[in-house]
Amino acid sequence: MSLEHRTLGLIEDDPIMGESLARSLTLEGAKVHWWASGGEALSSIPATGLDAVICDIRLPDRSGAEIFRELARGSSAPPFLFITGYGDIDQAVELMREGAHDYLTKPFVMSEFLARLEQVVGRQETPADPVLGVSSAMREFEQFLQRVARVGSNLLLTGETGVGKEVCARYLHAQRPESKGPFMAVNCAAIPADLIESELFGHEKGAFTGAHARHLGYAERAGRGVLFLDEIGELAPKLQAKLLRVIESRTFHRLGGERPVPFEARLICATNANLEERVAAGGFRDDLFYRINVLSREIPPLRNRRDDVEWLIDRFFAEFSQTIESDVVGVSALAYEAARQHDWPGNVRELRNRVERAVALAASRWIMPSDLFPERGIRATESHQPIAPLEHARDDAERRHIQRALAMTGGAILPAAKALGISRTTLWEKMKRLGLGGTDT
Repeated sequence: MSLEHRTLGLIEDDPIMGESLARSLTLEGAKVHWWASGGEALSSIPATGLDAVICDIRLPDRSGAEIFRELARGSSAPPFLFITGYGDIDQAVELMREGAHDYLTKPFVMSEFLARLEQVVGRQETPADPVLGVSSAMREFEQFLQRVARVGSNLLLTGETGVGKEVCARYLHAQRPESKGPFMAVNCAAIPADLIESELFGHEKGAFTGAHARHLGYAERAGRGVLFLDEIGELAPKLQAKLLRVIESRTFHRLGGERPVPFEARLICATNANLEERVAAGGFRDDLFYRINVLSREIPPLRNRRDDVEWLIDRFFAEFSQTIESDVVGVSALAYEAARQHDWPGNVRELRNRVERAVALAASRWIMPSDLFPERGIRATESHQPIAPLEHARDDAERRHIQRALAMTGGAILPAAKALGISRTTLWEKMKRLGLGGTDT
């Protein structure tokens, strides 16, 4: 990704810093608009068609945060890279929660600045293939994880059981720009209470009966990678206190050890519990809650993003058809329809399990509703409900297929038309007839 031929906005009141950045960006082949105040920038930005904005958080007439929030109200707001002093990091993190793309702490080297800016600009290209889902909610969630992957702040993922919290954490780990290190996942509810401290932080030889050798815990084995603590709400009070000390000091002691061990991993926690309620009830430390909740996001349940159901079925079918010996060749339209109508109380995990069982035990070459939902038997509604005209069924199928294409292209018409193998005009006509909308690009 290059900055050549890009149009960039620079909002910086320091004349030396501003001139240095503007000159460096110009040498990279970019066209630079430089404003020394927020007021000048706000009066000019809407008409400039910027690929990105580099903005100091502290400006003489207003804050960079005010400028960002003002522009974010529009539908075509440019991505922001904030420049901040050490004392403004908390505000920069908060702005990333609101949708800013990245921030850089002063002082910085120019090569790092240019590399980070190229990443910000590059993410405005045609969206990559979805990894977590094709629904607008999950595409936006992917973008959030891509942004927070570049900072080291603690992250708390919440959501119902089975929504894919560990999958999202692993996706974030894969997006980290630095040397990744390992991903160490720990289910705090699955390890017996008398073993979890040793499993998390390790022990020295002779620390307790049966400790015949030194054991390195998950926190140490994570190195500079990610330590993922699932079901963090189930952590015992004693371990909550120790984890708090680890976060604050970035060191820990193995059981029976005297020397501190550095904790270098990024911490990601997850829970399906309401931690704020547990804090109020005295079951979870409030100081630990605030420490792990620097960045947080709730993963929506599958019933609230039904556009992902068919996409997930296709992915799981492709996976299991490679690993399970079966004569099944595909998923029937009736099975897709039954899956769309199901509420998925077990979320993505339930869907995955049902597809795996269907591939293994399907009675015919096509997965039918009874293969996905064998507990239902033959539903009376399937045999007695009125049959809709074929034209309506075709429209419904076409509408869903177009929606999936638009979701994959971020709503852009031209790439969606190319993916569907039709002209842009034809796609527009179909969208108008089917009551769909999109972006004319």
